[in-house]
Amino acid sequence: MTIPLIDTSAITATITGNNFLGFLNTFSGGGLGNFSILALGISPYITSSIVIEMLQLVFPPLKELSEQGEVGKQKRNKIVRYVSVVLAFVQALALIFGLNSTAGNVFEISVVEYRNLYPLFYIYMALVITAGSCFTVWLADLITQYGVGNGSSMIIGAGIMTQIPAMFAALHTKYWTEVTAGNVISYFVIILLYVLVIMGVVYLEATVRKIPVQYANRSGKSDSNIPIKLNSASVIPVIFASTIMSLPLTVIGLLGYTASSNQVAYWLDQVFSTANPIGMILYVIMIYLFSFFYSFMQIDPAKISDNLQKSNAFIPTVRPGEETENYVSRILFKVTLIGATYLALVALVPLITAKIFNFTSAEAGIITIGGTGLLILVGVAVETMKQLETAANEQTYSGFIE
Repeated sequence: MTIPLIDTSAITATITGNNFLGFLNTFSGGGLGNFSILALGISPYITSSIVIEMLQLVFPPLKELSEQGEVGKQKRNKIVRYVSVVLAFVQALALIFGLNSTAGNVFEISVVEYRNLYPLFYIYMALVITAGSCFTVWLADLITQYGVGNGSSMIIGAGIMTQIPAMFAALHTKYWTEVTAGNVISYFVIILLYVLVIMGVVYLEATVRKIPVQYANRSGKSDSNIPIKLNSASVIPVIFASTIMSLPLTVIGLLGYTASSNQVAYWLDQVFSTANPIGMILYVIMIYLFSFFYSFMQIDPAKISDNLQKSNAFIPTVRPGEETENYVSRILFKVTLIGATYLALVALVPLITAKIFNFTSAEAGIITIGGTGLLILVGVAVETMKQLETAANEQTYSGFIE
């Protein structure tokens, strides 16, 4: 449902070709393009979760909460929710102000004559969008509690899936409006490439490096192991890299500067635009850096070594203590290096295909072969399938016992 008093055509024109706003539009399932009450979707909650998780590294009270079990988890979730409400309101205000500055005027004609009341319109719309974001978080909690899978992931996945029909419609318009041999070949090559990328992502997302573990008080061969996912950082590095690369260009654009009219805007475009070689290289470097940072934050080799010692367990041919820690660090480094390369390749596929097939900026925003959306969608599908299998097994055992 579109927020009243808004001209959505002006907003759609502004979002087209803007990577950051297009990224937010994907997360909201097109809600930002329509400027509905769910324009921000669940993105403030995701941002809040990431911020709080990173603050645990430098803020001891938050780290203590993570070590307090279920009680600490509930307290942490409350903090995340409060922060997400504040972030939603700030993001909504910045979004409305920025869009209105860039598009010239996003309000309907009936509102233009009341320019002295614009601050009230800003606050009103920010409150409506914040309420929509809170509703989305509440809905995600209900799905997690009573449904299948993680509610936040399911909502994001559903939002991304709504963009798929638009992608195939854009492909059909581009290549079947004028039927030629070249257009038909290009169409089927893109479809084949899309299927191959999906197959590759599904395979690599399920890839795990298992470190064997044995227990001193158990005889015989042990099947225990420490699983390390190839992509343990998930899609977080790509999200962070995309956000950092897009923010300077978005801010400059919202201030009304262009690369052709301003020297600072020109150099920012050269450095941060992934359409340019420097920007593409910087984008890949950021993906690698965030992959290593987040992987080592998620999997702590020192903690693994300590837990193994407490459990009277060890890795075969590796001494307990510091040697175990170093061994796990080496394995994690190698796995993360491969995982970061895989993430960088998937993130670059949409940019490369847009160059090869000469997509316009509008087409490139719709026809995305690979990228963040596909990673999230496959990750959600894989995790949901695992949860369904677990639920089915539990039901089977329950029936057997009864």
